[in-house]
Amino acid sequence: MKRHAMQARSEKKDTLSEWALPLRLHLSVIIMGLLACTSLPLVWMGYEQGKFTALSTGEAEMRQLGLRAIEDYTQVFNSGNAAIGTGSVVPEMLTAPPEDLKAKQDFLLKILQSSFRIDGVYAAYPDGSFVQAVNVAANPEWRNDLDTPKETAFAIRVITKIDGGSNTTWTFYDRDTRPISSHADRDDIFDPRYRPWYLAALGEGKTVSVGPYVSASTRLLTMTLATPAGEGDRVVIAADVLLLTLGEIVDVSALSKRALGYVFDPRGRLIAHSDKDVMNEIRSELRRGQEPSVTTLAQADPAIPPIAKLVASANGVGTGEVVHFPVHGREYLAQIFRQEVAGLAGKYSVVIAAPLDELVAPVERRLKRNLAIAVVFLAGGVLAALIISRLISRSLYALAEEARHMGKLEFGESRVTHSFISEVNALAKAQSSARNAIRTFSLYVPRELVRRIVAAGQAVVGAAVRQEITVLFTDIRDFTTIAEQRSPEEVVALLSSYFEALNDIIERHGGTIVQYMGDGLFAMWNAPLPDDRHVENACRCALAMKAAIDVMNAANEAAGRSILFTRFGLHTGPAVVGSFGAETRRQYTAIGDTVNVASRLEGLNRQYGTSILVSGEVRCLVGEMFELAPIGTVSVKGRTGETELFELRACATEAPTARIPSP
Repeated sequence: MKRHAMQARSEKKDTLSEWALPLRLHLSVIIMGLLACTSLPLVWMGYEQGKFTALSTGEAEMRQLGLRAIEDYTQVFNSGNAAIGTGSVVPEMLTAPPEDLKAKQDFLLKILQSSFRIDGVYAAYPDGSFVQAVNVAANPEWRNDLDTPKETAFAIRVITKIDGGSNTTWTFYDRDTRPISSHADRDDIFDPRYRPWYLAALGEGKTVSVGPYVSASTRLLTMTLATPAGEGDRVVIAADVLLLTLGEIVDVSALSKRALGYVFDPRGRLIAHSDKDVMNEIRSELRRGQEPSVTTLAQADPAIPPIAKLVASANGVGTGEVVHFPVHGREYLAQIFRQEVAGLAGKYSVVIAAPLDELVAPVERRLKRNLAIAVVFLAGGVLAALIISRLISRSLYALAEEARHMGKLEFGESRVTHSFISEVNALAKAQSSARNAIRTFSLYVPRELVRRIVAAGQAVVGAAVRQEITVLFTDIRDFTTIAEQRSPEEVVALLSSYFEALNDIIERHGGTIVQYMGDGLFAMWNAPLPDDRHVENACRCALAMKAAIDVMNAANEAAGRSILFTRFGLHTGPAVVGSFGAETRRQYTAIGDTVNVASRLEGLNRQYGTSILVSGEVRCLVGEMFELAPIGTVSVKGRTGETELFELRACATEAPTARIPSP
C-alpha cells in the first residue's frame, strides 16, 4: 500500500512538472500583477475619494439652497402672519367702516410698505363691510386691472353698507402714501362673507391658510392667511402672499444643469417649482378649477412623483437627510427640509434634487483619464518585467542544473557564474556549501545507499507516552436553542468573543487547548510542557473562566444578547499523550479513561444544577486550596466503580500553596 501511495505521489509530481512554466513568465506575471494591484487600486481610491468629495459638496450645496429656500418661505408666511396678527389686535381694525377709516388706511399701507411679498391685506366684517389694501407697484397687473394713474403704488378699496346696499370706493396712493385720486365702483358686488378664507377662518376659529390659487387680478400663484378677531371672532383679518418660483429665490442650477427645487404644502401638494414651465402648468390647472395632479406635472418633470411620495410618506425622510431614488432608471440625489411656518398646522417641505451622474460627472472623466495613464505605465512595466525576469532566470537555470547533478551525486566543477542579484549569489554560495558537504558525506556512505534513502523519503514519527494530566471539558447549556434564535453571523460573533476570553485564561494558567468541539472545548495540563501544579492551575483556570463568563453575560444581558451558561468538568489521572493519526494527518491529543471521566463530569452538571464538577481525585490533591462542596457519588457510564463528585465554588481564603509531586 505504501509503495502504491508513493508511486501515486511521484506520478502527481511528474504531472505538475509537465505543467510548470518558466520563471521569467512567472516573474513577468507577478510584476505586472503588482503594478496592476498598485496602480488600479490607487486610481479607484482616487475616484472613490473624488466621488465622495463631489457628493459631499453637492449635499452641502443642496443643504445651503434648501435652507435658504425654506427660510425665505418662512419669512413670506411669517410676514403675512405678523400682518394679520397685528391687525387682529388693533382696535381700529375691529370696527366696521366707515368708522376709524383713516386709521385703517394708515395701518394697511404701513403693512404693504414693510413687506414686498404681501400682495394685499384686508379685513372683512359680519355686516359685509370690507377694507382692502393692494400693492400696485410690486404687482403691475393690478394697474391694468384697476386702470390706476401712472404714479400709483398702492390702492385701497372700501366697501360700506348703507341702507341695506353696498358702496365701494377705490383710493390710489403714491410711494409716500399720499392720495392721488379716488373713484366709486358702482358695479362691485363683492361680498367677503362668502369667500373661502372668511368661511375657513370662522369655521376653524384660528389662523388658517387657503390656497394655493391663481389671483384673478395679478394672475400670480397666491395663498391667503386669515385669522378671526373682534367680538365673537366675527371679524376676519387676512393677507395674500405670493408664491414665487424657487428659481426667483435660489439658483439651483449652480448645483447642476438638471438640479430642481420643489415646495410642498402640509397636504403634500406641490405649490412651487424652480422650473417656470412647471409653475405655468400648476397655474393652468388651478385656473381650470382643478388640483394640480402629480401625473399631469410628471410630464414636465418626471422626478415629481417619487419626490411627492417621499414627502407624503408617513414614515418620511427626516429633514436635511440625503435620499437616493430612481427616475426612469436614472439615480437621483435629494435633500428634504421640513419647517412649520406662521404657526399653521403641518409642515411645509422644500426639496432640492439632482441626478447623481451629473454630480459625479467630473470625477468620472478624471477616472477615465487616470485609467488611461495607468494602462501606459502598465505597458512599460510589462516590458521592464520581461527584461528583468530573463536576467534572473538565466542564473537560476544554471543553479537548477547544478542541483540536478547534486541530486544524482554527480560532482564536477561548478558552472554557476556571478550574478548582479545578491540573493542569487547567496543561493549559489549556499548551494556550493551544500555541494561540498554532500560530496564529503558521500566519501563515508555508499552513494547508492544514500540515493535509496533519499528516494524513500521516510520521516521519523514521534511516539506517544503515558503520563499524569489534568483534563477540562466545557459546554454551553442550551446552545442549540440559542443558535436557532440567532443568525449564523451573530452566533459566530458570540462564540468568537466567548472562545477568545477562554483561550486567554487557559494560556495564562498554563493549559493547552487540545480541541474546539462546537460550543465546547477540551483542554489539558502537564502536557506537552510539564507542570507540577497542573491540578491547582486547572482549578484556578475553571474559576477564572466562570468569573469572566459572568462578566460577559452581564454585558450581553445589558445589550440584549444571549446569556451563555457554561458547564465545566475537571478530572486528573493517567492518559496516553502524543501524536496520533494517519501518516498524512496527525493530531497531538490525549486518550484514556481520564479524558472520558472529565467529559462525563461536564455532562453531569445538567443533572445536579451545578457549574463546575470535579472528581474525588482532584479533591484529594487540592482539597485545602479550594472551596469544594460534596455532591455525592455516581456511577460514570463506561467506568466500573463509583466516582465522587464535588462542586468547585471558589478559592479557599489564605489557602496554603501545595505542589503536586511528579509521578
